[in-house]
Amino acid sequence: MPRSAGRHFLQIPGPTNVPDRVLRAIDYPTIDHRGPEFAALGKGVLAGMKRVFKTTDGEVVIYPASGTGAWEAALANTLSPGDAVLMCETGHFAALWRKLAARLGLEPEFLPGDWRHGADPEAIEKRLRADAERRVKAVCVVHNETSTGVASRIAELRRAIDAAGHPALFMVDTISSLASIDYRHDEWGVDVTVAGSQKGLMLPPGLSFNCVSPKALAASKSAKLARSYFAWDEMIANGRNGFFPYTPATNLLYGLREALAMLEEEGLENVFARHARHAEAARRAVRAWGLEVLALDPREYSASLTAVLMPAGHDADRARKIILEAFDLSLGTGLGKLAGKVFRIGHLGDFNDLMLAGTLCGVEMGLALAGVAVKKEGVRAALEYLAECRGSRQRAAA
Repeated sequence: MPRSAGRHFLQIPGPTNVPDRVLRAIDYPTIDHRGPEFAALGKGVLAGMKRVFKTTDGEVVIYPASGTGAWEAALANTLSPGDAVLMCETGHFAALWRKLAARLGLEPEFLPGDWRHGADPEAIEKRLRADAERRVKAVCVVHNETSTGVASRIAELRRAIDAAGHPALFMVDTISSLASIDYRHDEWGVDVTVAGSQKGLMLPPGLSFNCVSPKALAASKSAKLARSYFAWDEMIANGRNGFFPYTPATNLLYGLREALAMLEEEGLENVFARHARHAEAARRAVRAWGLEVLALDPREYSASLTAVLMPAGHDADRARKIILEAFDLSLGTGLGKLAGKVFRIGHLGDFNDLMLAGTLCGVEMGLALAGVAVKKEGVRAALEYLAECRGSRQRAAA
């Protein structure tokens, strides 16, 4: 293969582009993970993650693991064999979390969904009201379903659980939403929040997180599922002094420290507004092309990615291949029952207006090369919206 000039456009919805600042930080010399310099690093990143989770009461645990490890940790630390767990079929990753729960010896119940809507608060409330024996021990929801571009309404789900008067723990996967979409662990009454490093946190894969409420921590004292590597007790005890009970991913923690500094320099609310702006611009492009956004409810549009339905008779993976070969642009594939039916545009992490414009140009040109009859108006629609937003911000600042 001949070399492609310029920088590869990695526009899958994670792993995201890693900023140069973070890459340079990861390149620092490794230090003694039992020494005072590491203790300062550990305390600093734990405190920074609490600010990102928006928690004062919760404990944060950082694992050298992918997001799947954080899924397992959330369940294994709080539940016992045979416990019923209520989960929601919002997409491919919700299905994978369900599969993991079953492998751990739990009894997951899947509320059915169409992969075009988020978790249904009314369905959850109805199911919990019917649980007179309180068999359901946890409600598990994916906040932002990476396979569909649909974001569930977490605050409404919390209200549904409360309306049912049910004591179940509330667990939320924020792997593709944390630091991209507004999220409030304490305010929304979440008991365990799950997260990963490779998306909004702008890091390579390799770190995962649990944010743990006092209620979840209390549940862990009597939980009987086996755990060792993922056990909270030693992680939290060591973390209070900035350490880990085993060898940590030191250089990724350097990167996390830098990423947290970048988020705080921009301001989390500005980060969320930027992601929302790019998501709306992408959706305007999709509609101007004459294509359809997979998410159906505007209240549930993802700010992290946009999943685009291909017209009948066209294969999304063929179009992705053509776009990659012609423009060195990687788009997300369709997963599970969406395979071949959608492609996904990631617009999260360290991302700006011109990067989005380049991405949409590549998609528009690539779809034409793939023989997809799109109107060549998508990029213009997105650019007009971005210019309008820029003008509004300048006027507000004047």
